[in-house]
Amino acid sequence: MNTILKVLLTAVAVVALSKLLGGVSVDGYTTAIIVAIVLALLNVFIKPLLVILTLPITILTLGLFLLIVNALIILLADKLIDGFSVTSIWTAVLFSVLLSLLESLLHSLLKDDNKRINM
Repeated sequence: MNTILKVLLTAVAVVALSKLLGGVSVDGYTTAIIVAIVLALLNVFIKPLLVILTLPITILTLGLFLLIVNALIILLADKLIDGFSVTSIWTAVLFSVLLSLLESLLHSLLKDDNKRINM
């Protein structure tokens, strides 16, 4: 149940950011849910491979290259999903950073709700 809520919260974040950023567009809420699922799958299966392959440049840049890896994951999701588009890699970097911040905020609210229910 918690995973479904996290996916839905990520979909809400994707829709909110598509309204905020001019270079990101999502056709609808169903597409946003698909984007959230695909991003989760890409982060589980593809991102670790990219991190390992780019480890030397990541060390040289003191970890800042991970922003580019996250942007590449966003751009890959753009290519895989009809109805979701990102105009450039810099828009993808900004989208990735803002999505991470918004997900952290929303997921922390979810953790607080679970703590209140269990007490």
